[in-house]
Amino acid sequence: MKVFNEYSEMANSTALYLDKIIYPTLGLCGEAGEVAEKVKKVLRDSKGVFTEEKKEEIKKELGDVLWYINALSTDLGFTLEEVATLNIEKLFKRKSENKIQGSGDNR
Repeated sequence: MKVFNEYSEMANSTALYLDKIIYPTLGLCGEAGEVAEKVKKVLRDSKGVFTEEKKEEIKKELGDVLWYINALSTDLGFTLEEVATLNIEKLFKRKSENKIQGSGDNR
């Protein structure tokens, strides 16, 4: 997944913080909350109709979420590609075992 490696290299060049792991974890929570807040307001104010403008606003916030995921991954010693690959493997294993639905990490 070459695009993840390129993104990660460029994103890492913009990282200016001292508190490894803690700072990106808190930032990730905050940005995910901003995504949820924008979606909530579409439900409240627009009866669930997502205009192109609202979608673009959410896309910007998703980019911020991605930045913090990358920063946290880097701080923990993982590449974004490793995280994405592990996630796809996990999902396809669950799918092959007919365990996509349900709850629990170790399905």
